Amino acid sequence: MRKPSPLIHKKDSDKPDRRPPKAVLVEDHLMFREWLAQMVARDSACEVCGQTDNIRDALQIILRTRPDIVIVDLTLQGSSGLELIKDMRAQGLTIPVLVLSMHAESVYAERSLRAGARGYVSKSEASTTVSQAIKQILSGQVFLSENMTESVIEKISGHRDSAKVSGFDLLSDRELEVLQLIGKGCIGREIAARLNLGQTTVETYRARIKEKLGLRNAAEVYARAAQWVHEQGL
Repeated sequence: MRKPSPLIHKKDSDKPDRRPPKAVLVEDHLMFREWLAQMVARDSACEVCGQTDNIRDALQIILRTRPDIVIVDLTLQGSSGLELIKDMRAQGLTIPVLVLSMHAESVYAERSLRAGARGYVSKSEASTTVSQAIKQILSGQVFLSENMTESVIEKISGHRDSAKVSGFDLLSDRELEVLQLIGKGCIGREIAARLNLGQTTVETYRARIKEKLGLRNAAEVYARAAQWVHEQGL
């Protein structure tokens, strides 16, 4: 009599990894963060494994959970999302980052990519765009709007009209942060506290801003900063 063939059981390790991608959210507005968590889970099939409103906690969560993507705002408690991206790179973390912010894409998208982000989406975009960006970045691609993609390509190819390049492009990320706070009416010690800097350092940044924008005095710096903040809707 022929013996029955033995049943072959696949090991658990042979099963495909079906776990959902993990996401960490770094956003300082609680209501928006709660909405984002629901949207990410619903539309992008991601598991939100951590969320916070500041860089210090964000780094701890990222190191502990090792997510597949980090979604970060630029304006955070005590610092900028750009600093978080740079800190991640400095620590050798290659986790892709999507910047989701109210700040003007024309000003901050390229800066975000230079810092190490893989995409930039304005908060004014529809949730479908955010979901598309998440999926595209998780697949190893970069996500930008069509207009911003064209702008970056023009710059790389050397075809950007020099008339389109403003003095603000000459400012460093930190100088732009200081300019924004000046435009919002913050004085030196308030800026120092917000950015964890010394007042002397803040004054150095202010002097560089004045020089790069071709302004003559503190009054002109304040007026131009206030105008820029108004133009950006910050």
